[in-house]
Amino acid sequence: MAKYKMILDLDTGIDDALAIAYALATPESDLIGIVSSYGNILVEQAAQNSLDLLELLGHTEVPVFKGLSHSSTTEKFEVMKISQRIHGVNGIGEVKIKKADRKVEEMSGPDFFIEAAHKYGKDLLIVPTGPLTNLAAAIKKDPEIINLIGRVTMMGGALTVPGNVNAVTEANINQDPEAADFVFRSGIPLTMVGLDVTTRTLLTVNETKQWRKLNTASSSAYADIVDYYIDAYKETSPHLGGCALHDPLAVAVAVEPSLVSTLNLNMKVDTKGAYAGRTIGDETRINEPALTTKAAVNVDTDRFLEEFMEKLITLFQNN
Repeated sequence: MAKYKMILDLDTGIDDALAIAYALATPESDLIGIVSSYGNILVEQAAQNSLDLLELLGHTEVPVFKGLSHSSTTEKFEVMKISQRIHGVNGIGEVKIKKADRKVEEMSGPDFFIEAAHKYGKDLLIVPTGPLTNLAAAIKKDPEIINLIGRVTMMGGALTVPGNVNAVTEANINQDPEAADFVFRSGIPLTMVGLDVTTRTLLTVNETKQWRKLNTASSSAYADIVDYYIDAYKETSPHLGGCALHDPLAVAVAVEPSLVSTLNLNMKVDTKGAYAGRTIGDETRINEPALTTKAAVNVDTDRFLEEFMEKLITLFQNN
């Protein structure tokens, strides 16, 4: 079976940690690198978390690249208090895991996107689960990549449900609305996996208990990390009854698009005013064919959760 080449672009918090595990456990994809971003934590901590988790999971062959440290329109970035509550100050639920022996690569994250696009072409999948700052920077530096890569499957946005920052805005888009708007309009093939579908894929302590029974280093650490996340959700989103698998769902949809039903839609992101960060159809392109952007609006929850647990248990058993 031909494998896709996958790059994750992560602000490595708890669901990003699950995205790393899912990507490593997915036979259809070959994780060729992780680009770090800011959001749940600072970019330096995100890079370190990715290195540490890769070592915990037995995959030190995957390089980690540092992306941009703040949005395209600001001079610096500070982590929001709510992010620290949901993910912990260290991004992984205050769980301590061994610091990796490796360091971050010299090349920048956006340059790695560009290099990989030219090397792998349509076999390349890019999965951003934080702000779109790094991808926007790569497209601005080398616009040709929009025609080279296979597709972008991003976690972010909300089309048919309210946002989680305010009534219309989702957190990843909120970090850099201008970058998101640029990417949406760029013509790059893109599927938005937003709150419309990710909040329908939930994990509970019933699942983390299964991991604990494996009694391996990775299963125990991940159970501790996700239990922290589940507790945070009891405060922030008690109506859900579990924690949302935002980022791993985007990884799954990247290799298995049939997990979701999508709407073909020319989208934009509002960048100013009360609706800044809103992801919505672009009224100026309403009569143009929607050829490159799709929004996921429904998900086969049972199938995804079954595959998620099967793959992670297999991964954890061996590490």
